Amino acid sequence: MQLKNHAPSGVLLASLLVAPQIASAFYLPGVAPTTYKPGELVPLYVNSIRPVAAPDALLHSVVSYDYYQPHFQFCQPEGGPKSVGESLGSILFGDRIKTSPFELKMKQNETCKMLCPTTYKQGVAFYVNDKIRQGMSLNWLVDGLPAGQRIKDELTGTEFYNPGFLMGQVDAEDHVTFNNHYDILIEYHEVSGNPDQLRVVGVLVQPESKKYTKDIPKESTDVCLSNFEPLELKEDGETKVQFTYSVYWIPSQTAWATRWDKYLHVFDPKIHWFSLINSAVIVVFLTLTVVSVLVRALRKDIARYNRLDQINLDDLSGTSALEDGVQEDSGWKLVHGDVFRTPSYPMLLSVFLGNGAQLFVMTGFTIAFALLGFLSPSNRGSLGTIILFLYTILGFVGGYTSARIYKSMGGEKWKMNIILTPVLVPGIVFGTFFLLNLFLWAKESSGAVPFTTMLVIILIWFIISVPLSVTGSWLGFRAVPIEPPVRTNQIPRQIPPVTTYLKPIPSMLLVGILPFGAIFVELYFIMSSIWFSKIYYMFGFLFLCYGLMILTCATVTILMVYFLLCAENYNWQWRAFLAAGASAGYIFLNALIYWASKLSLSGLAGSVLYIGYSALISFLFFILTGSIGFFSSWWFVRKIYSSIKID
Repeated sequence: MQLKNHAPSGVLLASLLVAPQIASAFYLPGVAPTTYKPGELVPLYVNSIRPVAAPDALLHSVVSYDYYQPHFQFCQPEGGPKSVGESLGSILFGDRIKTSPFELKMKQNETCKMLCPTTYKQGVAFYVNDKIRQGMSLNWLVDGLPAGQRIKDELTGTEFYNPGFLMGQVDAEDHVTFNNHYDILIEYHEVSGNPDQLRVVGVLVQPESKKYTKDIPKESTDVCLSNFEPLELKEDGETKVQFTYSVYWIPSQTAWATRWDKYLHVFDPKIHWFSLINSAVIVVFLTLTVVSVLVRALRKDIARYNRLDQINLDDLSGTSALEDGVQEDSGWKLVHGDVFRTPSYPMLLSVFLGNGAQLFVMTGFTIAFALLGFLSPSNRGSLGTIILFLYTILGFVGGYTSARIYKSMGGEKWKMNIILTPVLVPGIVFGTFFLLNLFLWAKESSGAVPFTTMLVIILIWFIISVPLSVTGSWLGFRAVPIEPPVRTNQIPRQIPPVTTYLKPIPSMLLVGILPFGAIFVELYFIMSSIWFSKIYYMFGFLFLCYGLMILTCATVTILMVYFLLCAENYNWQWRAFLAAGASAGYIFLNALIYWASKLSLSGLAGSVLYIGYSALISFLFFILTGSIGFFSSWWFVRKIYSSIKID
């Protein structure tokens, strides 16, 4: 994902953990390499201007801007810039790719080529300097590769390419210099040694600040090779700026299929591995412990209950004393007449569960596609596109699941269920997204989704997703209802007081922290990908974390429900959903800690956007994990009550 394209969606263990390397070198048949001849024009496209932060530095903004926004006054191509075709996912993630005035001719070096002169006036200079202080970076694309800067990892000593390069520099005394010269270094590879078949395999840009003292000619010269003072934009007057660039072509042994490898880098991968293995060992050990305890306890309980029923048939007078003993040992059989009683608000629960099943299947398919290379960084916006596509067509799953659950709970307002399932949760998500988008519009950000794209999303929602959900609901309501294994009593049983750890809030805090612990390590990398514009590609790790999260969610929720039933509390449905979903609260808390420790956002809009999007992600995670907890508990409850004999 550059989960961004921005950052996210983690197959047999050994092969899956190397899947990131496989995915990085795997290209779909439709993504064919472009071969150039010497002297042929290689297009350079410009993308949105985004904030970046150096390693271990704070990020000062989360708002991106259009490259050709009037305040920046960058040089434009003749006839004005034209938009380059983008996917829906690319637009949603803030890409605004356009043509540029740069002329790159394959294998032809050029020095100090003039782009255009411009004059920055007082107000504009103040605006640009402010963006430089926020760490804004330029993002160019050459043959689909991001132009970046070479960075050395101090821990491992390896070098990698970091997409984007700074608009300017700020020194320790807060002096701001503006980069107006670009040395573009392009690495190329000869196909099978053929000098007439050349491919781009790497792009570096070395920006410099040069205060030219005389006009630069249009033709390529060597004027900019001299030393110049850094260029500072005057905030109390006008500053004349001349933009120049040089192009250098460098032969490389890197094959086209592996050209992305130098962009894909993990800081200190050993820590990533050790942390992930540590989490996996703890989760697996916890799961095996819980399963062994539950199996032994249940086997003992079921054998005792069934033995009691046999004694009841043989010797009615001796049963009472034994039954009292059984009741003292365990109480989950005592609530057999209430355990499948319809919970409060069955409509809302069934709608949440339908959308949770839809999210669960969508996430699984997304990670699977990523492992197969469909979400390679070369396919810009592929993550957003595949998520939107899968969620749309999986509306059928959501409708069917919601209808079956609602019908099994004895619900009668089937029309309302059909309407709410495809509208409630997507409506909350879209409404929140629209409100946050208003802040981006107000900031004139390129990340603001255009109104026409909003209309396209609404049309996809109501023309494709809603009808599929309605079809699923119709089939779900026509299907035979899922009958409980035991009868429900007419009069509800009184629920005795429970111990502190089984009360709603403590149990949610205890159960929710364990699934969060399973994904905590990977969550850090996903957050960095989303907010620091880093490329995310470790889908093997993500798959493993997703599996661990499902396993943990199911296991700890089942354990809580078992203790709840033993305490003769039969209201397990909402408790299972909320306890498992509580892990979303920890994710939101982690986002707030990340906000305080890694970000230093200036202005209200940046903070609102960060908290709003974090809350939106946490809400979807709440629906997902809550549904995993409910369905695993539902299976468990049906299993144990179908294993005993009820008179």
